Amino acid sequence: MKWTKLYPLAFIIMLTSTAKDVNAQLLTNKIKNTHSDSLRGQYGPGRDWWDVTNYDLHVKFSISDSFISGYNDITFKVLKNGKYIQLDLQDPLLLDSIIIYSNSLPAKKISNKLISKDGNAYFVRSDLFKTLPISSATIHLIAYYHGKPIIANRPPWDGGLIMKKDKNNNPWVSIACQGLGASVWFPCKDHQSDEPDKASIWVTSPDTLITVANGRLIGVTNNHDGTNTAQWSVNSPINNYTIIPSIGKYVHFSEVYKGEKGDLDMDYWVLDYNVDQAKKHFTDAPRMMKAFEYWFGPYPFYKDGYKLVESSHLGMEHQSAVAYGNGYKYGYLGKDLSGTGWGLKWDFIIIHESGHEWFGNNITTKDIADMWVHEGFTNYSETLFTEFYYGKEAAIAYIVGIRKNILNDKPIIGPYNVNKEGSGDMYPKAANMIHTIRQIINDDVLFRKILRGLNATFYHQTVTSIQVENYISSQSNINFSKVFHQYLRTVQIPVLEYRIENKKLYHRFTNCSKGFEMPIKTVGLTSQWIKPTEKWQVANLSSTIDSVFSVDPNFYIKTKKVD
Repeated sequence: MKWTKLYPLAFIIMLTSTAKDVNAQLLTNKIKNTHSDSLRGQYGPGRDWWDVTNYDLHVKFSISDSFISGYNDITFKVLKNGKYIQLDLQDPLLLDSIIIYSNSLPAKKISNKLISKDGNAYFVRSDLFKTLPISSATIHLIAYYHGKPIIANRPPWDGGLIMKKDKNNNPWVSIACQGLGASVWFPCKDHQSDEPDKASIWVTSPDTLITVANGRLIGVTNNHDGTNTAQWSVNSPINNYTIIPSIGKYVHFSEVYKGEKGDLDMDYWVLDYNVDQAKKHFTDAPRMMKAFEYWFGPYPFYKDGYKLVESSHLGMEHQSAVAYGNGYKYGYLGKDLSGTGWGLKWDFIIIHESGHEWFGNNITTKDIADMWVHEGFTNYSETLFTEFYYGKEAAIAYIVGIRKNILNDKPIIGPYNVNKEGSGDMYPKAANMIHTIRQIINDDVLFRKILRGLNATFYHQTVTSIQVENYISSQSNINFSKVFHQYLRTVQIPVLEYRIENKKLYHRFTNCSKGFEMPIKTVGLTSQWIKPTEKWQVANLSSTIDSVFSVDPNFYIKTKKVD
């Protein structure tokens, strides 16, 4: 998770700037989308006719000079006739050659004359593509490459190869590439909408180190040249950006969790000198699993197991191999992002990053413009974990507490087809939107059913925001389209204007999109529901004491008393 994993980078800026200054800067300095952005973000004619089914990735790490080399054997099936393939590989890595083959097609090397480069994309043209059968038959494209990848300076907030040393001066190597893309370290179809159905990761590194990657360890081969090759296998669809190796002086311990679908292997890979500490601290992992299987349904990757892998950076939701770098502290690096104290009852990285196994890895958005589906629900998972163990009042305090991190600088949903996320408010604001929707549903049994239904209905799928929005509306039998539009696509937080006269409450919404309406619950001497719109409405009150009138704080709106 990058700081659009965790919380927005703009929140860090707030430590030295006022929110007003930050908002003004972000709203006036609009970033123009480039040709490169379009190449990266569009699902065009170089991508839409072929569907990736498997990555068989072989990479050798030369740690002394940050050099990598290898190949990716990409298996795909043909959906329709195509003329060319867009293969993504980011500078300064270089594509060496490409070979195409299948069961019925002998291996054929593609001439360099048929391969052109445009920025970080290679375009492979061949008459062969026009003749490939449109069927379930699989085609192989092997892309050989080499070079020195971009080095990440501040992972996970920026991406690239991570070259660190542990406290004993041993190499500690990994990669961060959310947003930036997996093509920063291997050639692939680098678009979130097409996940390989499975993957194998073969990593060659010094034989004094251990490589941990996604899925299950198949075996380690000693190459008798000072290196070994570890093979890991993933048997579920997987996001490109979560395919990550970690190389270091790791030791392993494990446990078996009795989950909803039976025995779940839970494995932990930590630096050798942290094993005793980790065994005590990682008790939050089975606690997480119990809470999240209750709320979201069975862990989505029983085939691949669950892992925590110690990392030199803060953390990331690498599927079935969650990166952990929170320093064995409770809270977020020892701090409570809600300011209530409840966030210090659990390890933020274990809870948040593991929540992404359901929202982000199981349910993945086709375009990162819709990343609120990953981050909003995962941010809300922190509230649900708190509620599961500490009760509803603690959960309410937590979710209300994180509102102070909301900037309302730009819409949560970003521009489509250019590989751009929206506002970092996709974390706390989207979570508060979900919490507000939960109040309107006013049935926690149904709300939990919807959360579990999302993970069952969209199991191992890529989706759009609209699909998720429509699912929630249909399952709740409440049309939330105006609510989603208000909170996801505008920066306006609805203001309830009200006045009380003669036991009557006059109310309306302002600072909202046209046609906005939303039921809310008021609290006073007694509580009651009202349904404000843009026009003045009137409701009878059971009390004339307006000093105790307020809106239930579970609803993320503002209020203004008017004369």
